[in-house]
Amino acid sequence: MLDIFQQAPWFLYACLFPLGLIVGSFLNVVVYRLPLMMESQWRRDCCELLEVNEKEDEIKLTLSTPNSHCPHCKAPVKPWHNIPVLSYVALRGRCANCGAKIALRYPLVELATGLMTLALGIMMGASLAMVGALFLTWALITLTLIDVDHQLLPDDITLPLLWLGLVFNLFATYTTLSSAVIGAIAGYGILWSVYWGFKLLTGKEGMGYGDFKLLAALGAWLGWQSVPLIILLSSLVGAIIGIGLILLKKRGKDIPMPFGPYLAIAGWVALLWGDTIMTAYLG
Repeated sequence: MLDIFQQAPWFLYACLFPLGLIVGSFLNVVVYRLPLMMESQWRRDCCELLEVNEKEDEIKLTLSTPNSHCPHCKAPVKPWHNIPVLSYVALRGRCANCGAKIALRYPLVELATGLMTLALGIMMGASLAMVGALFLTWALITLTLIDVDHQLLPDDITLPLLWLGLVFNLFATYTTLSSAVIGAIAGYGILWSVYWGFKLLTGKEGMGYGDFKLLAALGAWLGWQSVPLIILLSSLVGAIIGIGLILLKKRGKDIPMPFGPYLAIAGWVALLWGDTIMTAYLG
């Protein structure tokens, strides 16, 4: 299959963009439902621990059930109303049944996922590295949106992402296996040390454990050499965005900001341009 795409790059690009749109539509579902599924599981665990009967009328939520529906009128979304981006444009951003507004974020996520997927194909070509980069990119998009919404980086994504990075580097796809293992250890250990140092000095928690795991996952994908670059880039991106939000009065100085999105952005930049940046810096 990769040979076909290598011989006809245009065919690869023609497949990647719609694939990204479809995946982006699914990521919207994951971003919305996974935190609710986790909350439901926590509630069941608490009821079991306290020996309290949980509500039996609660609808079991999974990534596939129940079918998508309008949050306002509860009408099910028909398949032809669920075509990425195009359905939003055709419906003019409103529910086909009740006319309620549909959040603009849904088509934007689909479009961004499609464009980022296409960019990987253009920059990496048809290769094992591109295949792995697709999974990494889709996971980073999901983690970014969940962290923005809930200040949460689910283990259901970060831990499999870490192991998947090690699996790809069994074949030295992005770096050597030893570099990947050291990268995972360094990624977790550095932020863990920063967390405890900050807590001992101030008595406050500066970040969550999910940030440690995400940087460990990025270290497993890109190697220990990329960990310092990711930390510097994420700090720079966080500072720029944080100062911008404060100046625009959209966030107070005392309101905590999730660090996961900045790590995700820095990790994606390091994936595509890490070597170029390091070479330019060292030069």
